[in-house]
Amino acid sequence: MNAESTDTMLDQLSAMPRIWNLLRWIVEAGFQGERLVIARELRPWAGDARRFLDFGCGTGEFADAFPAERYVGVDLSRTYLRFAGSHRPGSYMASSGDGLALSAASFDAALVLGVLHHLSDAVAAAAMSDLHRALRPGAIALVMEDIPPPDPWNIAGHLMHWLDRGGYIRSEAEYRTIFGAGFTIERSYQMRSGICDYAVYVLKRS
Repeated sequence: MNAESTDTMLDQLSAMPRIWNLLRWIVEAGFQGERLVIARELRPWAGDARRFLDFGCGTGEFADAFPAERYVGVDLSRTYLRFAGSHRPGSYMASSGDGLALSAASFDAALVLGVLHHLSDAVAAAAMSDLHRALRPGAIALVMEDIPPPDPWNIAGHLMHWLDRGGYIRSEAEYRTIFGAGFTIERSYQMRSGICDYAVYVLKRS
């Protein structure tokens, strides 16, 4: 199978939310890595009145980590949003790609998981600007993005990285530029979810 046919097959699979979720669930060991990070960085706030924005929510896989009445998922894919609305708790809305129709400073925390590495520098910077507008001053944004496996023996992880649908894997210095002056990095670290490695950034909105 050549690269073009592989891309076509992956595009077809990613257009089927239930199958795509299952495949990701398998290779990422039930998303345990992501869920542990969410629990550590965002869940301590779940007991109060704070509102959460899932920025690029996809199928709403992580919606159940937040109080349903205070969770809003936003995504470009209406196919994924329909699936999320039918199978996950919370509220969902479509983004046109020309900005978010959200009230300014209306969220206390945000999750951005596996989104920015699909976007060019200009589009990613614009997305972070939209996110900045939607968050209240002092809000936390938890960003997790795919990185090449640091372990050379993680052969399956290297294969998954090659197959990944995102074309904009960045260094931390490059992400600092994308985040812009509106966010400061409180801390950053790496984690593995199944065979997939991620860079984690905990940002504070200025």
